[in-house]
Amino acid sequence: MSEDRKPRILIIGAGSMGILTGYHLGLAGVDVTFLIRPHRAKALDNPQILYCYDDNKLKEYKGYSYITNPLLIAGSNYDYIVIALDGASMRNEAGVDLVKTIGNATRGTNTKIVLGAIFFDLRSWFLQVSGLAEEQVTNGHLDIHAYSTKALTLPVEPPVDPSLIAKADFAYTDKLEDGFTVDDSSPAVANGFAKIYNANGISTCAVKPALECAVAINPLFPVFAACELMGWPKFQDIEREELWSHVVASVREIQELNIHGELGKQAASATTEAGLAAALVGWEKLMIPFDLQAFNRYHHGEKLKSQGREHLQACISYGAAEGKPMPALKDLLRRVQEHAVAAA
Repeated sequence: MSEDRKPRILIIGAGSMGILTGYHLGLAGVDVTFLIRPHRAKALDNPQILYCYDDNKLKEYKGYSYITNPLLIAGSNYDYIVIALDGASMRNEAGVDLVKTIGNATRGTNTKIVLGAIFFDLRSWFLQVSGLAEEQVTNGHLDIHAYSTKALTLPVEPPVDPSLIAKADFAYTDKLEDGFTVDDSSPAVANGFAKIYNANGISTCAVKPALECAVAINPLFPVFAACELMGWPKFQDIEREELWSHVVASVREIQELNIHGELGKQAASATTEAGLAAALVGWEKLMIPFDLQAFNRYHHGEKLKSQGREHLQACISYGAAEGKPMPALKDLLRRVQEHAVAAA
């Protein structure tokens, strides 16, 4: 990338992750283009209005462009492509076709890929389907919690201003240590993206070891499954009884998978019922006045429900390949599936 021109980044998907990532990249001076479905074009023809819980103010995001045809990726010479789709969408028929199109368009070029989806061992799958080189692709995820105000209404606590939220397209909070994280599966991709993102001046992108990210993220999905069974209570109100013991056993089973190496085994030995509960309560308190569990009910319990189920099944499959029966996780997934049938 020449030092005398703006970085050019394509973001695939203009949901909450795509828009918030684009907003911060725009503040960093990036030329941002979105690849969207045609029905989203009308919405993106107008500036995106964002409500920030952290300062109770509205932000305006404009100055981006968009395309609706994936074939236009070829020859566009983007510096980075950020895939802001969920893991289930990436792996369905349309998603596989898109991944192949990305591979064909960027193979042998200098375009680098950040996989923004969360899914078990997603990068290995993406490399196989796309045919891209390992040094061209890394994992990433948005740590900013964001949602479409048209899809979700969260409970309001002072000083949140509901009249401002009503004017916004998306609402978000950037309360965690970093707003975006990339892992070092491909250090050059990760470090280059972080440098660009961090020029925005208000949110930071961290580069972390890939194993550390996997061990932190993959075991969260049993927690979301159990919350669905319990009706999404606040973390501080969860009763640590039989189901919670099952959750912690499931978390340990995932941590102990060989893909997580020695770090996973160390995490499993340190995971306790009280410790996990305390960590979740701490996360919840940090996010106030943003209602974390109301967000999780929508984000993980509705919007990304398929991703969560498939993630748990993938963990079970990897365990089977390693000769590990994963009894707690299997039973938890069975309970969730039966619960969904009963609720239908």
